[in-house]
Amino acid sequence: MSFQGFDTKKTVRDINVKGKRVLVRVDFNVPLTSDLKIADDTRIQASVPTVRYLRDRGAKVILISHLGRPKGEIDPKYSLKICAKRFSQILGEEILFCPETVGDVAKAFTQVMAPGDIVVLENVRFYPGEEKNDPEFAAKLAELGDIYVNDAFGACHRYHASMEGIAHLLPAVAGLLVEKELVIMGKALSNPDRPFIGIMGGIKVSDKIGVIQNLLTMVDNLLIGGAMGNTFMAAKGYDLGKSLVNTSNVEWAKELLSTENGKKLVLPVDYVVADSFDENAKTKVVAADKVLAGWMALDIGPETIKIFGKKIKDARTVFWNGPMGVFEMAPFSNGTREMALMVATTGGTSIIGGGDTIAALESEGLSHRVNHISTGGGSTLEFLEGIELPAIKALDSKDKSEMEEI
Repeated sequence: MSFQGFDTKKTVRDINVKGKRVLVRVDFNVPLTSDLKIADDTRIQASVPTVRYLRDRGAKVILISHLGRPKGEIDPKYSLKICAKRFSQILGEEILFCPETVGDVAKAFTQVMAPGDIVVLENVRFYPGEEKNDPEFAAKLAELGDIYVNDAFGACHRYHASMEGIAHLLPAVAGLLVEKELVIMGKALSNPDRPFIGIMGGIKVSDKIGVIQNLLTMVDNLLIGGAMGNTFMAAKGYDLGKSLVNTSNVEWAKELLSTENGKKLVLPVDYVVADSFDENAKTKVVAADKVLAGWMALDIGPETIKIFGKKIKDARTVFWNGPMGVFEMAPFSNGTREMALMVATTGGTSIIGGGDTIAALESEGLSHRVNHISTGGGSTLEFLEGIELPAIKALDSKDKSEMEEI
């Protein structure tokens, strides 16, 4: 079984790029500090393998990306010049920066490039046609290249000109990062080694209803923590005091718990509770049915960690998205920290998604211990929900003879 056709799309490995102008959609949407410096260059680092692959094969590499939300207008604080400079430092070679994305200057840059040259175009979201997926804007982008490569998995759920529109105008293939995301997650979800354990946490249930429902058709168990778990506990009739509960999703959770798939859910049996949402609050550990009025559950308790831990220890495939509590505050970080340690040391395949989850792993120095950290965000969640990603769908498919060779 092929999960969302992850193995049917052409990649950079399937094309000849020598001497070609290759437009590569990368994800340089990095977090910036208050003084407009790059806070984390992980996304820039992630684009290196594809760019090096193309450069080493004699391509003229033209990078397209967005940064922030400039809303279709030029905003200097979102200029990609800072990313071009950082990328140049990472590669250890000169990279050109073009101060526009489309137009005469951009054309001039791309027409004088030699094989192996790399240029970064200005922020594609400085143009309203990008987010509107305007055909004319997509055509202007396509004029700059001979081949299109999508290596921005984090934006693959967007119907934008540089993601979906342009793919219909040029030979369009996946980059190495997109290939890695699709293959690792696709194979894990198509035919996972079992037991397959899912772990979901965080605050909002509403954002992940589709993911939860789809995962429950695939996993052997789904462990639920964080405020998300509170909603399910409320659906079971527990009084959780002042704990955060997504009340609008309680009825949905109640219905899900009554289904056959609902029996796969594993919920907390105890909590670390506090008398206020504060790092210096009074805390204690109580059973899930003993949360007092005025107190709030801010982390899973030690018995829950043991129960979750046994499931994770026996797992051959683990997917984790979302912290188990308010891990930013030391008294309520233990549940998430223990999950990070257990997932990182499981003997099976481990896949991590979500910014907070990744941050928790990194804070414990465990990122290198997991098999795959997804760069996707919204794309990862939609992929897990079973939604076909528009920017992936638009890429060229392998023909029958190529498929037979796989």
